[in-house]
Amino acid sequence: MAEAQKFTALGELMSSTTHEFNNVLTSIINYAQMGMRHQDEATRNRCFEKIMAAGNRAAKITTGVLGMARNRSDRREPTDLAPLVQDAVMLLEREMQKYRVELDVQIETTAPALAIGNQIQQVLLNLMINARQAMPKGGRLVVRLSQDEEGGVCLMVRDSGSGIPADQLPRIFDPFFSTKSGPDESGKGGTGLGLATCRDIIEAHAGKIRVQSTVGVGTAFTIRLPAANPVVPPSVMKSAVDVAPTAAQQS
Repeated sequence: MAEAQKFTALGELMSSTTHEFNNVLTSIINYAQMGMRHQDEATRNRCFEKIMAAGNRAAKITTGVLGMARNRSDRREPTDLAPLVQDAVMLLEREMQKYRVELDVQIETTAPALAIGNQIQQVLLNLMINARQAMPKGGRLVVRLSQDEEGGVCLMVRDSGSGIPADQLPRIFDPFFSTKSGPDESGKGGTGLGLATCRDIIEAHAGKIRVQSTVGVGTAFTIRLPAANPVVPPSVMKSAVDVAPTAAQQS
């Protein structure tokens, strides 16, 4: 199931980035042609500025894709989640704009998480895509990275979408259960593999994933991961077994 979700996420990512690269290249070619047709300095300078902006955009996309390719080992290690969040947001930024979703990214200074960075980014991308699909008429998506009150690292994805009915909340992490009827117009979603894999990844990191949702208001997923070197009073230290998510916590 994890392998299937990995290839699904890769396919969705390549579809989005290939389309975006095509847009960037089209912009570069059009402005280059305009600069060749017009001899006046003002027009040519404007074209050079547009070409430079498009080139920088292409470089950011490449950086984001390369970031996804890093850290393929199966060992958790101290990982700064801020760059992973920034890369994930950058990769989906244009898609959010296309569907009229306003992005609110809040990144605080945190301790490094004890994590496999690529897997956490996979979880984040899946949650962001789900959030976008829950707002077919547009809305607001908040992505926040913060320090957990117990010394760990907290990652939250909150949308202003349709919400999840209370009777379905206890099942959303079950394999092959989906609140969607199938892929949307972009070809994404509907397999029922995404959230089950997200839960498995977070459990393997000795973390917790919780969901809060209200129909017509929106949904918030909160992930808590252990820090690599947490400074936590002994009285609030918990074992890995204690922090694993339960059905009650998820609902």
